[in-house]
Amino acid sequence: MEPSKFFSHIDSHFKSQLPFVVYRKPNSASLSAIFQEDSTLHVVGNFNESGFVFSPFDSQDATIIFPSELSKLMTLDIIIDSKTEHHNSKDYLNETHDNRHIELVQKGIDTILTDVLQKIVLSRVKVIPVSEESPIELFQKLLKMYREAFVYLWYHPKVGLWLGATPETLLSTEGRRFNTMSLAGTQSYKDTVDVAWNKKNKDEQQLVTNYIVKELEPHVEQLYVSDPKTIKAGRLLHLKSQISGVLKPSNLKEVIFSLHPTPAVCGLPKAKAKDFILRNEHYNREFYTGFLGELNIKKSKPRNTNRRNVENNAYTTIKTTSQLFVNLRCMQIKDQQALVYVGGGITKDSNAQEEWEETVKKTQTMASVLD
Repeated sequence: MEPSKFFSHIDSHFKSQLPFVVYRKPNSASLSAIFQEDSTLHVVGNFNESGFVFSPFDSQDATIIFPSELSKLMTLDIIIDSKTEHHNSKDYLNETHDNRHIELVQKGIDTILTDVLQKIVLSRVKVIPVSEESPIELFQKLLKMYREAFVYLWYHPKVGLWLGATPETLLSTEGRRFNTMSLAGTQSYKDTVDVAWNKKNKDEQQLVTNYIVKELEPHVEQLYVSDPKTIKAGRLLHLKSQISGVLKPSNLKEVIFSLHPTPAVCGLPKAKAKDFILRNEHYNREFYTGFLGELNIKKSKPRNTNRRNVENNAYTTIKTTSQLFVNLRCMQIKDQQALVYVGGGITKDSNAQEEWEETVKKTQTMASVLD
């Protein structure tokens, strides 16, 4: 299909106020678009459903799904640029101090020092006027800027329009095999990933790793954890450990919500950190730090990868796969404004002023697409 026809179909669906999502998986050479055929708002029940899901931060709220059986899929092969493109954004480093966020972070630090909490992830929303660019144009900019991220544009007339470029996998499954990651720590990218990490960032990443392993242990038969390494996400660097293995025959919903919300977006212990967030952030995160992606999609795979063996290639296996991503580095487009969501992990070693500056850098990363 020609790219012009592909994006024209998305634009037509959007103008008709019909639900859709278009996305590219990390380092993929193709785009996928799912078009729901009517404007009904469908929600997930037991997570045995098949389709594209969008779930909020608060797991008490419903997860939305574009059901496979009520949607059409289109794909487009694309050319990946050899270099990731970055735009210079307005100087948000001169953003006026938000004393409310600094006070919130300090309250979080004080609570950690006097309570059982080890970590709290605290966030804020930055409102930026949007130019006349269409959401599709913003999505195309994100594709160029974030090659290694899950990049998406999601719309439902009864919910709103979201787009983003997230570096974090919540859970990926193929049959009973799974992959997830422990992602934490932040510093600016300065032309190299060969950097030193301070104790605060290393400890934070280890806390996240330990938590994920502990939560998964009741659900797995095998579990492997890689050493942490530095990864690049736009103009930021993070520490990441890969976690993989084999799941027990179990309820996928239990596995998903043993992880969500992760310590990278909520804190530790999870229940206490989430309670602190809901009582003290004083705004609704909605789908920021929720998750989204493909749920229970059936895919065929050749049993034999040797192309010369044509006879055996006729036999394929059908496997059920899910690929879910944490909704970080995202924005909501609403009333000609972009609501850019940013946050950071708070530990006993945090400094409120430095945490504010980290959110400013993260704002700059996402806001660059709006220039």
